[in-house]
Amino acid sequence: MSELHSDFADAAPEPVFGAASDGVFDPASDPGFAERHGVLTRGYGHRPDPDDPAKVQAMPIVLHIPKVDPPARSAVLEAAATATVALCFDPRVGPGPDGEPGPWQEPFLAWNDARIRKVARRARGAHWRAAQDVDGVTVDHAGAQARAFVPGPVGELDPRISRLQIGGTDLPHDDPLPPADGVPILWVQKDLEMTVGKAAAQVGHAAMLFAGALDVDTARAWATDGFPCAVRDADEDTWRELLARVEAGTAVAVRDAGFTEVAPGSITVIAVPGTVNARA
Repeated sequence: MSELHSDFADAAPEPVFGAASDGVFDPASDPGFAERHGVLTRGYGHRPDPDDPAKVQAMPIVLHIPKVDPPARSAVLEAAATATVALCFDPRVGPGPDGEPGPWQEPFLAWNDARIRKVARRARGAHWRAAQDVDGVTVDHAGAQARAFVPGPVGELDPRISRLQIGGTDLPHDDPLPPADGVPILWVQKDLEMTVGKAAAQVGHAAMLFAGALDVDTARAWATDGFPCAVRDADEDTWRELLARVEAGTAVAVRDAGFTEVAPGSITVIAVPGTVNARA
């Protein structure tokens, strides 16, 4: 299981997701879980972009890519996908026990009502450690780490994040072992040749859409397991089969707006359940 940490800025790391024995967040008994799931179920993009580009909403994602012994590409993407969906279900993006808005609720809903843009950056060393002090959720998975941050206007990005590089170092494609039973698979269209940063944003989209396609009880079970994901490259034949599943309503597809790297309308990732039953 991936290890997740969800931190307040200027506070010590505090695990939020995981087994009920953590004593911090138990999806099985969390009264606000269904409401947060409902936000993903109703979809996104209900509001047009603002005229001011600096006010456009985005979720930053930072990938930890050290220079020496970098992690496997698939593990980095899996960590990014899990971190994204974990933040979407963090109790602070919904109302608190007293009914008052949680500390992350307003910025999260403003972003979810827009185009759920995500911008992935890379960090190492002191810059990675500094990023842990910005509100968000970090996932440690199979030797890889990624952190998803509370969304906000791109023109108001915390300098500890804005200074990080968007482009640059990529990671080679790898050939991981078959995923464990029951783990959703996020299939990336390999022919698009997306960079690891672009792919991280796309698998983050896919994890969100997949969660919204689940019934609440199945989503709760996935949360209890820590939102595990498997990311795999799809060759031409596999992709053709996946497109048929999308048409049949048994898989969830991400269509990119085409702002970077790929043509508008390209299907970048297709999410399919393991032994988890998606409603879509």
